[in-house]
Amino acid sequence: MNDNSPVSSWRSFPAAQQPAWGDTGELRRVTDLLGTAPPLVFAAECDLLRARMAAVARGEAVMLQGGDCAETFDRLTADAINGKMRTLLQMAVVLTHATSLPVVKIGRLAGQYAKPRSSPVERRDGVELPSYRGDAVNGVEFTPEARRPDPRRLKRMYESSATTLNLVRALATGGFAGLGQVHTWNRGFVANSEAGARYESIADEIDRSIAFMRACGVDTTELSSAEFFVGHEGLLLDYEAALTRTEAESGRTYATSGHMLWIGERTRDLDGAHVEYFSRIANPIAVKLGPGATADTVLALIERLDPLREPGRLTFVVRAGADRVRDVLPTLVEKVRAEGAPVCWVSDPMHGNTITAPSGHKTRNFSDILDEVRGFVEVHRALGTHPGGVHMELTGDDVTECVGGGNGVLAEHLHHRYETACDPRLNHTQSLDLAFLLGEMYRGRPGSRSS
Repeated sequence: MNDNSPVSSWRSFPAAQQPAWGDTGELRRVTDLLGTAPPLVFAAECDLLRARMAAVARGEAVMLQGGDCAETFDRLTADAINGKMRTLLQMAVVLTHATSLPVVKIGRLAGQYAKPRSSPVERRDGVELPSYRGDAVNGVEFTPEARRPDPRRLKRMYESSATTLNLVRALATGGFAGLGQVHTWNRGFVANSEAGARYESIADEIDRSIAFMRACGVDTTELSSAEFFVGHEGLLLDYEAALTRTEAESGRTYATSGHMLWIGERTRDLDGAHVEYFSRIANPIAVKLGPGATADTVLALIERLDPLREPGRLTFVVRAGADRVRDVLPTLVEKVRAEGAPVCWVSDPMHGNTITAPSGHKTRNFSDILDEVRGFVEVHRALGTHPGGVHMELTGDDVTECVGGGNGVLAEHLHHRYETACDPRLNHTQSLDLAFLLGEMYRGRPGSRSS
């Protein structure tokens, strides 16, 4: 393999957050197998998403991305996938109506099996073991056997992602995602949920819009399906490289593990392996920016990752925290705008607002999540730029992992259904609550309830 090829050039750079694979022979066997496996996604699909993200960059669309913090092999069920897709589709209908713009729907699905960690080891009662890095690497159980990085899990990650994608594609085109169906779900949320009651006027407006289209003879058959894409953090470079393919016709190279991949806050080193790998693939890509991101760093990332300034190529996902977003974001947006770089700006209001409850559970307060989104929108409105959307950790289940929101999860409720493998997620009701409130922000309404 050419050391300067997109598959290999990253190996000459320091690679952060990579597992200490003990059995390098087994790692080579697995990656060789994945190197000949069918792609999970196709170049044309990635190009279509890139075109859709170009519309977001121009202010002509909104992006909605959501799903598990970390997918797990044992929770790969049709019901779980249905629930996440249903939640995202419901949120998208609300945002489409509120913004009068198309919503680009991307699941944190079919590949979100690896997580960066703040420490390579975890200690309990004097015992030290490798940290859990996601099911693609090791097991969550605190035993030496489970925590040992196992390259064979990469093969299972591929197989699980393929299973998820098969169902996602079937649901997106088989009537599950139809506008009428999704609106009926939202109507049920409004009618049956205390949280949803305040949104009845919006639901009524959507009713009238659908009735108007039908009265005008609009062909609604095209509304029986939905475009739906998948993405994940491109963390495990051995896995991503094994699934990298070059199109013979165009000569363009794609990561075929997902439509959109992103670089995390911990791996966006300009001289690191992740930035090098991402600079060589043609997918639409994103970079997470924490509160310490400087304008110089952001401009340098643009030079490395989008030197041709192509709309739809690069998205910045801001995770500054509710208390910092209004201070951090304006300078970044102004500097990028001055450079004429057509990037997409998206809010991740989850990662900057994690706290520890008295019970020891990691959690997030809905009021903080909402305030960061509000601050993100306010900054863009003040600057005359486009708040391009949101990137959420959520589930379709009624978990109790984040406190607050319309269903009133309290800190003492966290243990009832705390099921995440890593970070806390919004449940179905909290996710829809946020979508309606975000819709009000886009429409210039106050949307002030934040408990």
